[in-house]
Formats: sequence, structure tokens, C-alpha cells
Amino acid sequence: MPRTSYHHGALRDALLTACLRLIETEGIAAVSLRRVAREAGVSSGAPYHHFPDRAALLADLVTQGFRLLAERLTEARTTADSPTAALLALEQSYIRFARDKPAYFRLMFRPELSQPEKHPDARAAGEAAFGVLAEAVGDCVAAGELSPDRAETTVLTVWALGHGLASLWLDGHLDKRADILGASPAALVDSVLGGLDGFLAAGTPPGARGVAGGSP
Repeated sequence: MPRTSYHHGALRDALLTACLRLIETEGIAAVSLRRVAREAGVSSGAPYHHFPDRAALLADLVTQGFRLLAERLTEARTTADSPTAALLALEQSYIRFARDKPAYFRLMFRPELSQPEKHPDARAAGEAAFGVLAEAVGDCVAAGELSPDRAETTVLTVWALGHGLASLWLDGHLDKRADILGASPAALVDSVLGGLDGFLAAGTPPGARGVAGGSP
């Protein structure tokens, strides 16, 4: 690519954009500061003005990714009709994020690459995104739709369910299963997520079972 001039702030953004593009087209293994510089059309030394090493560049992208995810999850939570409905909306939003932003998603859960223990912004962004889910489960407890002693289990269940479905879809496994069953991947996701109400109802205090959608 021809060499391109950027002012200081734009250089950083151009490098991050080039890195995302490289992950999307060739995978994370293709990322190096030299290769990202070439993709951005700048000298091989230019990235070092902003990033001391590859992990620092990837950590910046991880921070961006978790902040974007937190924004989407927050919107899903705040626009839902009820606390229980918010959990389903969070699942759907999580999976859509993975489908819309696959480069971010694949990188965000590779801590050995971005080294969040050395980059507090990335760690904090991840905790904030997870916090949206934990708060949504807390809303269910506060509304009497979920027993307090099931809160932590529910947080992990909802996270694992959404992440698992998103990963299967991105990796093509869900498409293969959908072909076998004569369904669409989206329909399979909806079917699996439909079981979330039953899980929540199983952990609902007896007097509130009807509120959560279970049998009286």
C-alpha cells in the first residue's frame, strides 16, 4: 500500500481499523505491528508511537469491543418490558454483537493475546460488560422473579448460553446442525433461548412463579 500521512490521533485510529480488518480477513495470527502498519499504509515504526507491542494494540481493541458490547447490552436491558424479558433481550443482543462484530468478539475472549492483567482499561471494560448481565439478574431478584440463592448460577447460565450459541454460529457449527434439522440457525437460537423461561421459573420463589411465566 502507498505510504499515507496521518496526524497523531488519526494514526492510532487507522492502526486499530487496520488491525480489525486484518483479523476479519486473515485471523488473529496474522496480526503483528509491522503487518498492521503495512495495512494502514504507514512506516513500520509508526505503530510504536502508540503501542509498545502487539499485546497493547490488541488490548485497545478488546477495550473498544467490550465497551461496544456493554452499550448494546445496556440498551437491551433498559428497553425490555420486564426483568425476565431483559435477560432474553440480553442473550439476543449478545449473539447479534458476535455476528455483527466477529473480529472484536473473537479477540475479546483471548486474554493470552491482549494480556488484560497488564492493561487495566481492557480488564475494566470486560468487567463493566459482565456487570450489565449481573445487574439484570439482580433486577429479577429484586422483582421477586428469581430466588436470591440462584442469582450467581443464573448469571453464569445466561452468559454461557449466549456465548456458546454465538461461538457455535460464528464457527459454522450451528449452520451444519441447522442443515441436518432442516431449520435455520436463527430458528435454532430462538428455540434454545425459549428454554430460558423454564430455567428462570425453576428458580422463582413459589409465590412469584406466575410472574416469571411458570405454572402457578
